[in-house]
Amino acid sequence: MHHYHKWLRSFYAVAYTGGFTSAARYLSIGQPTVSEQVRALEQRFDVELFYRSGNQLELSAAGEQLYEITKPLFDLEEEAVQLLESFKQRKSGLLRIGAVSPPIAMDLVFKLGESQPDIEFRTYFSSASKVLEKLYDFDVDVAMLAHPKADPSLHTRLYQRYPVVAVVPEDHPWCTQEKVNLEQLSQEPVILREVGSRTRQTVEEGCARHQVSINCVMELNSREAIVHAIMKGVGIGFVSAPEYVDTPGTRAIRFEQHPFYIDYYLCCLELRKERPLISDLFKGFETSS
Repeated sequence: MHHYHKWLRSFYAVAYTGGFTSAARYLSIGQPTVSEQVRALEQRFDVELFYRSGNQLELSAAGEQLYEITKPLFDLEEEAVQLLESFKQRKSGLLRIGAVSPPIAMDLVFKLGESQPDIEFRTYFSSASKVLEKLYDFDVDVAMLAHPKADPSLHTRLYQRYPVVAVVPEDHPWCTQEKVNLEQLSQEPVILREVGSRTRQTVEEGCARHQVSINCVMELNSREAIVHAIMKGVGIGFVSAPEYVDTPGTRAIRFEQHPFYIDYYLCCLELRKERPLISDLFKGFETSS
């Protein structure tokens, strides 16, 4: 059917412009190509579409009927091209972002919304495994993940590095200090996220490097539950700095020399990295992963 489209396009251009030369200019192809394609259409269906007399060209009855059918067809094609051009010029469209951290993802969406107001954003928040599943299934365009595993099917770029802070009750002795030493952590009851949490992994690896023991007194699977436990005085917890919400009864405490940090990456499928909206997003963050 592909050659029929080309033949019909040439026929439409001749009928629309009134001649083979003008049709060639309209289509940006050579006149012999236009003539050959119209002739192929007439020969294939054994029909005369134009009456030719010297330099005069007139639609036959069959040609007039065909023109009435092809006109809305190619008008819609032109409208589609104009729409695509408008997306390119105005950078409009839909960008779907999946993330493991709502505060960090919304910070990105806010920045993008200010610079590209014509883009519509949709966000999806879940665990890293579920966000990746959405990415592989083409349900999101870009994922924001903490330290994603190497995967040749993914195109990744470092978005931002954030320190991990301790969250303590507001009457905790650390609140009188601007920063605390990591060694002080061994004396504290600690509330950790579930096994597999990137924050927990970061804290455990950092403490192991500095030979600091952790006294885990409770394990919870949500940030909100940990905050409530901290307010009750059960122990102290950890979040990346931008994820800390100034909750009454708690304070965020930074460690000296930032022994814990989390790198957040933007990820997309390698085969989709040249899509305009995705490509523009990645070009805004030139730090190589």
